Amino acid sequence: MLRPGNAGSNTAADQIAVIEQALGQIPGEHVGDIEILVRADSAGATHDLLDFCREGRLRFSVGYELTDQVRGAIVDLPDNAWVCALAADGSERDNGQVAELTDVLDLTAWPAASRVIVRRERAHPGAQLSFTDHDGHRFQAILTDQPDSDIAVIERRHRQRARIEDHIRNDKDTGLRNLPFRDFEHNRVWLALVLIAHDLIAWTQRLLLTGELARAEPKRLRYRLLHVAARLAFHARTATLRIHHAWPWRAALVDAFALLKALPAPAG
Repeated sequence: MLRPGNAGSNTAADQIAVIEQALGQIPGEHVGDIEILVRADSAGATHDLLDFCREGRLRFSVGYELTDQVRGAIVDLPDNAWVCALAADGSERDNGQVAELTDVLDLTAWPAASRVIVRRERAHPGAQLSFTDHDGHRFQAILTDQPDSDIAVIERRHRQRARIEDHIRNDKDTGLRNLPFRDFEHNRVWLALVLIAHDLIAWTQRLLLTGELARAEPKRLRYRLLHVAARLAFHARTATLRIHHAWPWRAALVDAFALLKALPAPAG
């Protein structure tokens, strides 16, 4: 969603508009059967946004500011309050613990049943600590209304939103890094083209590619497949893509076209 340059960073109205657009993509027959979790960084920790989630029966998990009160509560936690954090595959992380601060913070201003969960981890080698870091740890807190008893699962679920940042980086490599026009509406069209390219790449990887290429980012995918050493030849009203026999990823591209041809036709 392209916004004016003077738009606020914590504008709940824009955040709600994005959520409504996302909800609009869910088939109506499934909306009532699934539980939806809204995840955001600390910009989402606004009363308007969380009230919207509560009214729409949407769960939320947003970043929570590390105020002096929160930092003081973290420092006062006993060692046995911390449990091991989980990696993406569900295994225990070598570096990272989580704890709950709900009972030691005043959360009455937030929706009922809100909870605050904090993660601490040692800084990676070479990372520079700030004066607010305690005992060599860095901290991140989240505000959520998820009822799960396992706080490590809640924290891991929130951390999985980092994949969104990966997609934003990929979009920047697909034309979003610079908006080329002076006119706002022209740049809005440019953004729509970037999003179409994003969808095409995502569905191509999902349906037609396997192995490393199914996980490759646009830069690598562009080098290996999109900028292929080939020639498009036309004969008898038929277009034929002639791929150079020495192209290292020739087989992968041929297999992708075969899978594309075998896909069932869309209904209707």
